[in-house]
Amino acid sequence: MNSPETGSYRTVVRTIPAVDSQDGAGVKLKRSLGRNPGVRLDPFLMLDAFSTDNPDDYIAGFPAHPHRGFETVTYMLDGHMIHRDHMGHEGELFSGGVQWMTAGRGVIHEERPLPVEGLMRGFQLWINLPAAEKMKPAAYQNIAPENVPEFDLDNGVIIKVIAGSMAIEGLQMDGPISVDSTQPLYVDIQLAPFSEIVLPLPRNHNAFVYLFEGEATIGHELLSSNNAYVLSDGSGVALHTHEKSARMLLLAGKPLGEPVAQYGPFVMNTMEEVEQAIDDYRNNRLVG
Repeated sequence: MNSPETGSYRTVVRTIPAVDSQDGAGVKLKRSLGRNPGVRLDPFLMLDAFSTDNPDDYIAGFPAHPHRGFETVTYMLDGHMIHRDHMGHEGELFSGGVQWMTAGRGVIHEERPLPVEGLMRGFQLWINLPAAEKMKPAAYQNIAPENVPEFDLDNGVIIKVIAGSMAIEGLQMDGPISVDSTQPLYVDIQLAPFSEIVLPLPRNHNAFVYLFEGEATIGHELLSSNNAYVLSDGSGVALHTHEKSARMLLLAGKPLGEPVAQYGPFVMNTMEEVEQAIDDYRNNRLVG
């Protein structure tokens, strides 16, 4: 894929600040997408960022809880977390690792951070499933850090590809995860001071950038930390840095265009389906 023409570069059309929040048994985090129904971006439902060097902010973790109708993606930048679910899966997330869980018709799982020296930092993303897949069997993938490909572009830019594919100047970059229905692109981008990169994006896919270190610009928009920046349509995005380095997530996905009915950890298309999910959970029918 060639670099897009300048006229098709995406621009920032909306800023969604991350707000302080808590989840699980009191884990402190910042929530941007998903803090209310008006700040979703189809097919993305929620993005939480956690970053602290105080174990009291995270050690209580996320006790056993249910999900139905979507996928969760946990990306650990720093730290150590243990995952268990009703299917008998147990996994450990280390710095740089990814847990990709498809809840489908139902998962009951728990996540327990372990105390670490220094920073516990990462993200959890929720991605919707189309109506035709909401009741499919649950599935789970644990991606070890060494299986997340990293590309040093020799221009002050380093890209890690978690999901999807990109090609830049003949270099094909494929992540370990591929999802047909929403076609998510999930990349972690580091830019040195005074560097720039143009990244191709599929037209008509919704996309946003979440900056979590330093400063960068998209067009004339100066990005600051802990904000999600929703992008216009276009075939690519141009990222620049000046005196400061930057690190950010770039996420893009194919919108489903379906109604969303959500109650906590259940995301369906109608409230009747949500009520059925609640009833199934209460009567031990959620999973299977």
